[in-house]
Amino acid sequence: MARKIVVTSGKGGVGKTTLTANLGVQLAKKGLRVIVCDLDFGLNNIDVVLGVENLALYDVVDAIEGRCRPKQALVRHPRYPTLFSLTSKHLSDRYVSPQAVRLILDSLAPQFDFILIDSPAGIEDGFHRAVATAEEAIVVTTPHISAMRDADKVAGMLKNYKLSQIGLVVNMVRGDMVKRGEILTPEEISAALRLPLIAVVPEEDRIFLDNLSEKSRAFRLLANYFVSGKARTVDPERGYGGIFGAIRRGLKRNL
Repeated sequence: MARKIVVTSGKGGVGKTTLTANLGVQLAKKGLRVIVCDLDFGLNNIDVVLGVENLALYDVVDAIEGRCRPKQALVRHPRYPTLFSLTSKHLSDRYVSPQAVRLILDSLAPQFDFILIDSPAGIEDGFHRAVATAEEAIVVTTPHISAMRDADKVAGMLKNYKLSQIGLVVNMVRGDMVKRGEILTPEEISAALRLPLIAVVPEEDRIFLDNLSEKSRAFRLLANYFVSGKARTVDPERGYGGIFGAIRRGLKRNL
């Protein structure tokens, strides 16, 4: 039976959708059967992030309204055979209830190990729809004060739901700024939000990730956490200590 995990944030632009997609990829690389479900009816771009936007014939609303069976709305990733996406569509005039979405996900859950639910940012109806279908939650924030404040509001609302666990991911962490004391450390953010820290994703200059990048390692460690239950995080200050680290910090400051 799949674990249903909602990925949410208070503020847009914190990398929530990218994190959801990358977590799905890393779990699929372990041979686990994963659905990445897009419940952001406003932006609905998880299929674009996964590179399967031209493959979907149906979406979750088609399944809800009976135009297809739930399995027909799934799109298998061409590179990762155990990774599937369940896309959504932009809705402006129709209400989709949490119960309707839950019925679709519950019908698919016995054939999968994980269902990752990409929630819209904020605390409007879309947020409640996504959270109501889940059993666990990941709150994504960045070290910026506005993102942390919004994440704190979301964390408070999540505690009104019967979720088995809520974990915190601090994204876009600049190690040079942490080293200089210009931003809070991920541990300080975790303490301030009163949420357990399960992943730290560093900000990197490179556009294309490879398996050796610290960002890719952060996603692998997050996937390992959901398999083993043991949280290990990337050290964002790594590489910024000593003489050469001081030079790197100076170069980053001048960019």
